[in-house]
Amino acid sequence: MNSAEFRALSEFRFRIRIFLNGSEEAARKAGLEPQQYLFLLALRGLPLGRTGSIQDLAERMQLRHHSVVELADRLERRGLVRRERSRDDRRQVILHLTPRGERILTKLAKQRIAELRTAAPALVRSLTAVIRPMRETKARRGRAS
Repeated sequence: MNSAEFRALSEFRFRIRIFLNGSEEAARKAGLEPQQYLFLLALRGLPLGRTGSIQDLAERMQLRHHSVVELADRLERRGLVRRERSRDDRRQVILHLTPRGERILTKLAKQRIAELRTAAPALVRSLTAVIRPMRETKARRGRAS
């Protein structure tokens, strides 16, 4: 790796951190811990076919099962999520946003999307700078073959 690649990677990381720090600050202003916001977002944004089980959320958030259970407990106590037994497997618990959880998440998500739209050009430029050398190297290899 050369110095330009290190600078490009550093700039990309910087741009991501700006966005993530903004998300964390917005969550706190809304009365949530950043992990709680991410939990609500992961739950609401599950891919089709996923159920909202602790296992699904642990995978999506890249957290351990017990950490997701703790988050679910705290969010349930705050009235932001509710638990329901699966109809297919009564041993499994499925989590759902409550209307209050949906309102808070929607407000935060709208703010984050608006900020991302503003930050997108710099983020895309920094990502392009990171992957450009990779594409150019592959292109050179392809021409050499």
